[in-house]
Amino acid sequence: MISAGEASGDMHAANIIKAIQAQNKPVEFYGMGSSQLHEAGAELLIDCADIAVVGLVEVLVHYRKIMKALNTLRDSLRDNPPDLLVLVDYQEFNFKLAETAKGLGIKVLFYISPQVWAWRQHRVHKIGKIIDMMAVILPFEEKFYKDANVPVRFVGNPLVDKTQPDKDRETCFNEYNLSTDKTVVGLFPGSRRGEIKRVLPIQLAAAEILLRDKPDLQFILPIASTLNEGLLTPYLKNYSHLNIKLVKDLPYNVMQCCDAIITASGTATLEIALMGIPNCIVYKIATLSYLILRQLVKIEHIGLVNIVAEKYIIKEFLQFDAKPQVIADEISLILNDKEYRENMIKELKGVRNKLGKSGGIDNMAELIIEMLE
Repeated sequence: MISAGEASGDMHAANIIKAIQAQNKPVEFYGMGSSQLHEAGAELLIDCADIAVVGLVEVLVHYRKIMKALNTLRDSLRDNPPDLLVLVDYQEFNFKLAETAKGLGIKVLFYISPQVWAWRQHRVHKIGKIIDMMAVILPFEEKFYKDANVPVRFVGNPLVDKTQPDKDRETCFNEYNLSTDKTVVGLFPGSRRGEIKRVLPIQLAAAEILLRDKPDLQFILPIASTLNEGLLTPYLKNYSHLNIKLVKDLPYNVMQCCDAIITASGTATLEIALMGIPNCIVYKIATLSYLILRQLVKIEHIGLVNIVAEKYIIKEFLQFDAKPQVIADEISLILNDKEYRENMIKELKGVRNKLGKSGGIDNMAELIIEMLE
């Protein structure tokens, strides 16, 4: 059984299945994910698009739906126990599922460590009691778990291999109806409904300011696999003058077309870094969630790209600081200050080097096969 709770997890889980299938191993998959996991051949019991939320308040609002999904998977563990439960990120939900599995004697492999090193570090010991192996994708995480005597393996970061376009830049410009002689700014609002609600309006307002200063700007917005265009319509209806190109395509094809990107926090920040595209991070959650989390988080940055770099290389505009004008000013600086832009690109290359060698998905597939055997 695989449990992936959002778009990035759905993508990673799907790629793991493909890697195992490439070895002609007779393994069947079922569980929770979305379109990519289904297309890879897994039987979906739950579509995670319905429960992909972030923030304490947001979870409470969707609590009944989330618990229904959790109970469906728990029932499946009891009625159709797998040889291995593979949990992909989505920590709170997946920890509860892990507890059930361990109670049933089912082996548990957790992939993509929860950021317990950032907050509530004492939880690492509880994690060790409900999993059989933690597969981490950030180099510094391995030592953290080893120090707590939790079985761990650094499998490499899957984005190192996967963050690359499958079409050339010229083809994408033609398909997206973009002009190659005009500047392109990407708007990446995230893959969850809550992010669309809180982050996209800020990005749109910043884009409007940018367009006033540079009328020939082009804007492009990739639609995550867990979302549909109809969800964006209410937010875009007052911004038709921006002529934003909405694209349902591999996000890396979109990234390569961009001169700068305004992105939500999350996996996308690392993907954009690996593509070497200058950017800034914007994020906002429910106010109560933010006030609570601000007291708990023990790290200086929230952007994965800055966490891996261990310094502030990409500006983060969070919560009350997520104001359209300062975001527009940062993107203008990226586009117009050559030295600033080139230094940011140099720092992004350093992040790629820190993420290690390729082969992350294949290593994860090997670990699954090893645990099954």
